Amino acid sequence: MNFQVTVLKILVSYPDGFAVMEDLKRDMAILATSGPDWADRTRRLASRVPDLDIFSQGLVERISGGWRLTSKGRDILEFMEARPAKSEPSLESLVDAASPPVFEIAPVSPLPQPADRAKRRRERRSAAIAL
Repeated sequence: MNFQVTVLKILVSYPDGFAVMEDLKRDMAILATSGPDWADRTRRLASRVPDLDIFSQGLVERISGGWRLTSKGRDILEFMEARPAKSEPSLESLVDAASPPVFEIAPVSPLPQPADRAKRRRERRSAAIAL
């Protein structure tokens, strides 16, 4: 789990982007134990801004026993969450490039419909009697 991205995501969910430390710690604990999906997501978001430092870059400020997301922090978070530009490879394009070619299966023509059930029974009976 990327700590800095998680802080940004938590703060953006609070009114005015401000949360006291108790709330931050609680939310962080919930997300940290939520499974690998959250860790994968934060890692993916962090990869869009490799030199992320929420305090030195002025994305988060410490005030009144808590932390507040700045407008610059909101902008960076929007950038990280935006869909990659066409020049950036997306996860889908990497997966598609690595997949083996897909062969199309020709449609199967419907099987001939069986004759009426009663007619088939009569035919079997008469064939058995003829033996």
